[in-house]
Amino acid sequence: MKLALLARACSVIFICRVAVAADGLSVASDFEGASVSVIEIDNAARSIGFTPGGDPVRGWPCWWFFRVQGITPGETITLRLRGSTATAAVAGGPLAKPLAPSWAMPDQATFSTDGKTWRHTERGTRRDGVMIYTVKPDTSSVFVAWGPPYTPTTAAEFVREMSRKSPYAKAEELCRSREDRAVPLLRVQEGGRKKEQRFGVWVQARQHAWESGSSWVAQGFGERLLSDEADAAWLRQHAEIFLVPIMDVDNTATGNGGKDARPQDHNRDWSSQPHWNEVIAAKEIVSGLIQEGRMDVFLDLHNPAPGDPTFFYTLDNSTMKEPAIGLRDRFIELAYGRISKIKPLIPMSNKPKTTGPSYHPLWRQISANWVSMNGNPHTVSLCLETIWNHKNSTIEGYRAVGANLAATVREYLAERPVRP
Repeated sequence: MKLALLARACSVIFICRVAVAADGLSVASDFEGASVSVIEIDNAARSIGFTPGGDPVRGWPCWWFFRVQGITPGETITLRLRGSTATAAVAGGPLAKPLAPSWAMPDQATFSTDGKTWRHTERGTRRDGVMIYTVKPDTSSVFVAWGPPYTPTTAAEFVREMSRKSPYAKAEELCRSREDRAVPLLRVQEGGRKKEQRFGVWVQARQHAWESGSSWVAQGFGERLLSDEADAAWLRQHAEIFLVPIMDVDNTATGNGGKDARPQDHNRDWSSQPHWNEVIAAKEIVSGLIQEGRMDVFLDLHNPAPGDPTFFYTLDNSTMKEPAIGLRDRFIELAYGRISKIKPLIPMSNKPKTTGPSYHPLWRQISANWVSMNGNPHTVSLCLETIWNHKNSTIEGYRAVGANLAATVREYLAERPVRP
């Protein structure tokens, strides 16, 4: 017997066809960050067919995250993923055609039996446009996802926990989103050094909601920053650091992609009149650092295309001046020197790509570009991508990248003249 059910993925509603049996499987997506659509359950084969959910008006439909219930502990469940057929936007243009399925199809999916510890499935197999994963939980239900989820609740808990653990960390709210959600911000500094004597460091993640790995990189940065390491203490004592684990909290909470969302995505919104509250608030703080002459390091964290090992995206040299070019290159050299030591963990390329006029029609409104063009002569402003489609693109791997970035910021700033 088949029954039409309504499955709610936060603010988005999808029609799901579910085969019902005495020991039938079911799918739940009524929780923060969940997203799934076009569900077909074959109880005889213990198989679930699905596509990513999400409203394409609110970004690329490549993120998926849901819970499978009705499992006999120890049995193997098969997940059959197809790309979304929803029409997605092209860069700087209108809704045009479905997104390439590869954006939704990691080589290994992610699963958890408790919603806290996330592991990779075995490597999936692609057949006739379908990516097939298997999972064998020892519980009656299991969470499955494109990658390790990082929700606004996770961000808020992390910021609060760091504030509780360290007297040098302060949990703040960057702003309220357009849908009235809190946007957590962690502000860190140690000692009595005056504001004008401190370097300014801004780190933000998740301007594109589907790029969950970038939030884990941000968390790794914050954990290293507040650790007992000597380099961490030096950085806290000589800088004022702002850390935002999630910029696009609304699309992250509702399971939407965020990339090329209407009227434009967060990373194309750094204009004279931003649409998104998070960008308005971030620009205000960053502009204040620029006016004070201490916008030293700006890092915008992302995940790239499925097979792209590029680590840094930079503004074209033709649109920049010295000393910013040389300082940027020095930062990249230091960062690659540290993170290449864990290259078996996260493969990457030390050759950056440029995001100038040929990259996107709104290239001037990309956050790192805007900061480069409007910052101080010594400002280092970079978009940093961490590869997601690799066997070690895990929470541990992402956090390791973040920890090494924090160490890089310290190493780089230690070479700069200390503010009097």
